[in-house]
Amino acid sequence: MSILLPTGYQLRSGSSLERAMLVKFMQKTYQEFDPERDFSHLAQTVEQYLSKDTPLWWVEFLDEEDKEDKEAVLLTRSPAHQLTRSRAQELTCSRAIASLWIGNAVDQLKGSRHTHIFLLYVAPEHRRKGIGTALMHHAEDWARARGDRQISLQVFLSNQGAVNLYQQLGYQTESLLMVKSIN
Repeated sequence: MSILLPTGYQLRSGSSLERAMLVKFMQKTYQEFDPERDFSHLAQTVEQYLSKDTPLWWVEFLDEEDKEDKEAVLLTRSPAHQLTRSRAQELTCSRAIASLWIGNAVDQLKGSRHTHIFLLYVAPEHRRKGIGTALMHHAEDWARARGDRQISLQVFLSNQGAVNLYQQLGYQTESLLMVKSIN
């Protein structure tokens, strides 16, 4: 599985050690639509569902300064270099501009397991460069490699940019989530 990203961007696998960063990206996603709301509850979602069976990937933006920092992070394996682990994590976090987190769902009509996209996020200043499309293709390749015949996601209708992207990639509305407040 290879991913074609624009020049200056790279894909890397995430790990369960990056729960806080995943929560941060999920919060950014939802805060675009409701900036005043507290989304701290998303930490529970990540705690419950992030595992080896629900892979996570990050897209990092590398400029010249980041390349130097990456070399410094690599040097942390050397006892002579004193870059702290928290600083190394901070450098990694500061370069991450997009995320893809996927897992499993069950088709309630057919009973078959399929891939479900939990999160696709691209920072606003890096949108419309092909990063989201590349991540979607990566998710589809991952799903095919494990034998899934379907991939699903949920998108807010108010997120017209995402709706357009998914429709251009061949995704179709199959069900409609309806909500009624009873307070």
